[in-house]
Amino acid sequence: MLRRPALLPVIALLAGVVLTGCSSGDDRTTITFFQFKPEAQQYFQDLAAQFEQANPGIRVVVDNPADPETALRTRLVKDDVPDVMTLNANGTFGEFASAKIFRDFRNDQVLGNVNPAYLSVIGNLGTGSKGEINGVPFAANASGLLYNEELFEQNGVEVPTTFDELIAAAEKFKAAGITPFYGMLADAWTAQSPLAPLSSQLQPPDFFQQRFQDRTTFAAGWRETAEKLARLYEFTQPDPLSKGYEDGTAAFARGESAMLLLGSYAVPQIRNGKPGFTVGSMALPATDDPARTTLVSGVDVVITASREGAHPAESSKFIDFLMGEKVMQDYCKAQVAIPTLKGLSNNDPALSGVQSFIEAGRIVGFTDHQFIQAIPLGPLLQEFLLTGDENNFLRKLDDDWDKVAKRRTWGLGAVIAS
Repeated sequence: MLRRPALLPVIALLAGVVLTGCSSGDDRTTITFFQFKPEAQQYFQDLAAQFEQANPGIRVVVDNPADPETALRTRLVKDDVPDVMTLNANGTFGEFASAKIFRDFRNDQVLGNVNPAYLSVIGNLGTGSKGEINGVPFAANASGLLYNEELFEQNGVEVPTTFDELIAAAEKFKAAGITPFYGMLADAWTAQSPLAPLSSQLQPPDFFQQRFQDRTTFAAGWRETAEKLARLYEFTQPDPLSKGYEDGTAAFARGESAMLLLGSYAVPQIRNGKPGFTVGSMALPATDDPARTTLVSGVDVVITASREGAHPAESSKFIDFLMGEKVMQDYCKAQVAIPTLKGLSNNDPALSGVQSFIEAGRIVGFTDHQFIQAIPLGPLLQEFLLTGDENNFLRKLDDDWDKVAKRRTWGLGAVIAS
């Protein structure tokens, strides 16, 4: 089933029987709900309480760990797969899906009204076998550029639709003494945000399929991506390595940069700083052909369930509840997220600039979500953007990818190998 010896320890996880004992005198069926979003803890706690009230025979134990990925891996090692989970649809999700940890939802009615574009996004991360759908997309994000609408207007800068226009806008802000992009390289992952739209537009359409089959390299497929990423970082403040995500969002809220190389997920954090301007958004153009521009829209929250859970009926009932229109709409409003159900939308001003891409289905998933933690993409990007050594970056990226790929097959690679 998984073929590679290095993955044999994972096979032991597949039983997935959850120990769900009830408290003394409580004869309800207990299900565990693993919830990864720290900023949404109270929201999901309240939902669990609402569900219990409407379903008095079911008890929901909510687990909100401080380090979700580590906590989930620890539970899996103990054969303690939670009944229901919210996860970020990233490389780790694809890794676990490929290891057949998660249920196959492909024939489940809960998917009936889900935007198929988001099913493709999670499917491209990896599945238990070809054709499976191992999660239910709950909320998506939009990752391109955030910008200060008032600064653009005051400086006579139009929203760029090509890469050359984006660089021209950055040069105009720089000439006016305004930092074009606030660099946050103290948190290495922030460089992955602009990497995703650049690479998705500039790499060959089947790049990752070919990379998993060892038929291409990052040196061949990502060279223009690296060049343009480095070009953007020429327009940050002088000390990007000393500033992290919280510094950057706070500085942007104070009007200290015209743009942020981040997506909609950063808007709630920015608004905590009470900005005196409208936060706008745009798709990041990587070429000089606007027709080629796509919006990176990842599944920020995917709901899934244990493949071999002890309480499948109760888990399904809870997932159906979570996928209710009001539940999703309220969450997306609070988190500036994109609903995944057809017919729902979010009219937050911070999403208006990308709404046309969402409605037209001109979206792609995060290319960096094809990487698992064993491949240090963030630190390699950080080093590259500080040294400017493009050849060294691409060589190291290929070397690290190949080292990990020799030990295991994950995500999209597992689907191809099936």
